[in-house]
Order: sequence, then structure tokens, then C-alpha cells
Amino acid sequence: MRVLIIGSLAAELGQAARMAMARGAKLDQADDVEAALAKLRVDARFDLVLCDLAHDVGGLVAALAAERMAVPVVACGVNPDPEAAVRAIRAGAREFLPLPPDPDLIAAILQAASGESHAVVARDPVMLAALRRAEQVAAAEASVLITGESGTGKEVLARHIHRRSRRAGGPFVALNCAAIPENLLESELFGHEKGAFSGALARRVGKFEAADGGTLLLDEVSEMEVRLQAKLLRALQEREIDRVGGSAPVRVNVRILATSNRDLPAEVTRGTFREDLYFRLNVVSLRIPALRERPGDIVPLAEHFARRYAEVNGLPPRPLTAGALRLLTAHGWRGNVRELENTIHRAVLLAGGDTIDVDAIELAPGGPAAARPAGPSGEGVAGLVGRRMDDVERDLILETLTHTLGNRTHAATILGISIRALRNKLRDYAARGIPVPPPPAGIAVPLTALTA
Repeated sequence: MRVLIIGSLAAELGQAARMAMARGAKLDQADDVEAALAKLRVDARFDLVLCDLAHDVGGLVAALAAERMAVPVVACGVNPDPEAAVRAIRAGAREFLPLPPDPDLIAAILQAASGESHAVVARDPVMLAALRRAEQVAAAEASVLITGESGTGKEVLARHIHRRSRRAGGPFVALNCAAIPENLLESELFGHEKGAFSGALARRVGKFEAADGGTLLLDEVSEMEVRLQAKLLRALQEREIDRVGGSAPVRVNVRILATSNRDLPAEVTRGTFREDLYFRLNVVSLRIPALRERPGDIVPLAEHFARRYAEVNGLPPRPLTAGALRLLTAHGWRGNVRELENTIHRAVLLAGGDTIDVDAIELAPGGPAAARPAGPSGEGVAGLVGRRMDDVERDLILETLTHTLGNRTHAATILGISIRALRNKLRDYAARGIPVPPPPAGIAVPLTALTA
């Protein structure tokens, strides 16, 4: 991932930079907000901005919004005035990072900004077959549509395809179409010219141009509105884009990978997804099986996450006991790999002693039955009779959010809704005075999702 730091790299901010680099981040630096905006306009590959409170964080956030640049901002400062930190958050900063920095907090912020681990862990024959098919088409230039339930690892597979492709030396640029507000998505994709709209003070490069010579991943492409789908289709057909407000097309050399957790043929039938775009994206189709369809992956994935989160949290590596592994293998995993990841992360933090045992494993209700809907006469369903639908939905959302330790992205995945829909629900609950579980410590909101 790429991080832009605004401020001097001397002293504590330099420590934060070195910690980020140790975690694999690629850094760039700007002395002030104007210099940072200039860098952001010409390079759409930045994933995160760290801005010293000595600079105008609110002005930076406002400028990004005015120029339709969807890059999350984290404010940071040394022993700051608490009111200044609060003002930065209220102005739109995603989080405040106190300096000198804490390594675990730096890791958590980078983890949220990058989204997930990119390691492919596969042992089950069903997943190995999907992986072989992916590697078979990796070297081609054809567009690939990756489908599967939420949380199965579609972006992980997309990155694997890029690494095995002839474009591996070029950039890999990912855009989550569900996480970007509709009014920003067009500019994020295609960029804009100076004066294209109020606030467009200079030309800005979009994701297509940033991915030139490499691969562009359109994550959850089914969330894109129909009007923008038409413009995307033209870009794929003509291999050229039109910046917002532009007068001449711009040639691009980009391979497209797309993901969706929806039934796209059904979306085409409903009229919410263009049929011609579907066929253009679906030159090669790859389906990632649900975790319950590849039980042989549960144990190696659990062990992988246990090692990873022990390292992230500065804890010694501890093995999962046989009892814990049996419990994990028997579970239904409605949330797929993301639910397993979240469960192991929590277990790493809760476990005592030299192993991770059953008592540290907290699973969502339902156990093995979670993989299939409850029957109409099930006890759980009968207990809902007499309650209002809105109340049942609210309780389900809040319980799921509690289960994910406040992680909005994971909760939306388990619930099968977009992050935008979840944010709207939570905003409504808060306005009605209903308590909402707080985000994970160290992260104000998922850094990959912007407020609508």
C-alpha cells in the first residue's frame, strides 16, 4: 500500500514513517497541504494520508471532497490539544494517531487501509481447482469476473492473478465500487479536468490512468449505478477514457478484473446491471467456493491467521489446540473467510496460556446450522413472532456489529449488505438515540469506506 505523509519526517512523525515502512508500506512525503494535493492529483494509487495537526487537516479533507478524491485521512500530532484532535475528526479525518506512535496502532491503521492479507491459503481440493483455473488464465489479457459470497477472498484471488500475469511488474489498483459514494465514483475511476466542476482546481488522474500498464480491480462492480456502467463499458471497448470535463479521450492499457457477490444474470434481468457490460467483463468466469464448501481450508487458514495476528499484536505465536480446531471445523461460517479471520483475531487476543483453546473461540450463533436457513418451525424463528420487522432487523444488525467488535466492513459482509447500507442504518439508529457498538480501538471507521 502507498501512504502520503504531510509534514516533516523529523522526530516522531519520522518514527511513524519508519514503522509504516517496516509493515510494508511505500511512503511519499509532502511539506504542506498544497504539495500533498498536487501529488494526489497526479497519482491515484495512494491508499492513505497521514497529516500532522500542525497543518490544516480540515482544509485538506474539504479540498479532497471538493476535488472528488476519495483518500482517507488520519490526523496525527505530539501531545496535542484534545480539542484540536476532535476538530480534525469532526472535519472528516478518519482517525487520530497520537505521537510518538504505537507500533500496534500503526499496524491496525495500515491493516484497515489495505483491507486484508493478500496471501493465498488453499489446501482443499475444491479451492485448489479454482486456483488452478485462475493460474491457467492469469497470463492472458482477457477480463476476468470473480464471483462468490462475501468474505470468500475475491480480492485475494485477483491479486494472485495479477502476480502471475505478464503485467506483474505494473501497478495493481483496486477500487471498491460499494465503498465510494456515487458522486465521487466517476472521478475516482476516470479522473477530471481543471474546472470540470466546482472545486476542480487542477487536473486529477483517476484509477484507470493510475493502473496503466497493469491491472485494475473493480471490486463489487454490481454496486455501480447504470449511468456509470455505460461509461465503463465504453472504456473497456475502446481502451480509452474520458476524464470528467475532458475534451479529448485518453488512451489506457489496463487489464480489468471485476468481482461481485451478487447473481449478475439476475441483476441483468432486473435491469440494474447492463447485459453488454456483463458479457464484456465475463470473458472468463471464476467462482470462489464458500468456506463451508472447502472444509479442508479451515484449519490452514485458522493457523495462518493465528500466526499473523500474533505478530500484528506483538504476541508470541501460539498453536490452536485440537479441541479448538474441531470446533472451528464444525462451524457453518456464514461470513466465510472473513468471519474465520475475525474469530481467530479475537481468539488471539482473548487466549490465555501457551495455546489457543476452545474457551477463546467465540462463534456466531447457529454452529453447523449457520450454513443453512432455519426451517419455518424452528425455535429461533418462532420466538420472533409478534415482533415488528424493523425491530428484528435492528437487533440483527447490532448483534452482528457486536460480534465483529464494531468492524463495519465485516458486519456488512456477514449481513450480506453493502457498507453504504449499513452506515445509513447506523446513522438512523444513532439519530433515534439507539446505542451503536463503537468501532474497533484505533480505527474510527473502516478506512476503505467513505461516508456518503
